[in-house]
Amino acid sequence: MAGELAVLGLFLLACFAAATTGAVFRPGPWYDRLDKPSWTPPDWAFPVAWTLLYIAIGVAPWLVWRAAGLAGAALPLAVWAVQLALNAAWSWLFFGLRRMDLAFAEVVALWLSIALMIALFLPISVTAGLLMVPYLVWVSFAAVLNLAVWQRNKDAVGSREPA
Repeated sequence: MAGELAVLGLFLLACFAAATTGAVFRPGPWYDRLDKPSWTPPDWAFPVAWTLLYIAIGVAPWLVWRAAGLAGAALPLAVWAVQLALNAAWSWLFFGLRRMDLAFAEVVALWLSIALMIALFLPISVTAGLLMVPYLVWVSFAAVLNLAVWQRNKDAVGSREPA
């Protein structure tokens, strides 16, 4: 039991390590000045949503690991690792480099990796697969928001103006 909880801790630790890019590359004044659609959530909603999502993103692979073991779940867990790396890269692209265009292409790749992860998780653990559905929905929304902000602010792509 203690070993299983340690593995759960490792999955959660990996998720929150990925989340640190959101703390390093923050929206700030540059983002505040962008033209955003009226349906953009308030800034406080993002950390709340992502905290809940990262918990689910950490629990789901643990359920898959418990059900199939490392050898039996190698491909699903590899896809989980890829989506986590893509997840971590988005803040760097959008806020760090201010490349909304690259961030949009990246979030499409993230969306595809989440969809594949769900398809691979479901046969092993229905609960794990279902835990990832809100993540896919949120990333779908984030992708549409990313596209809308990019389209409204093409002149700000890659801007080097002071943050």
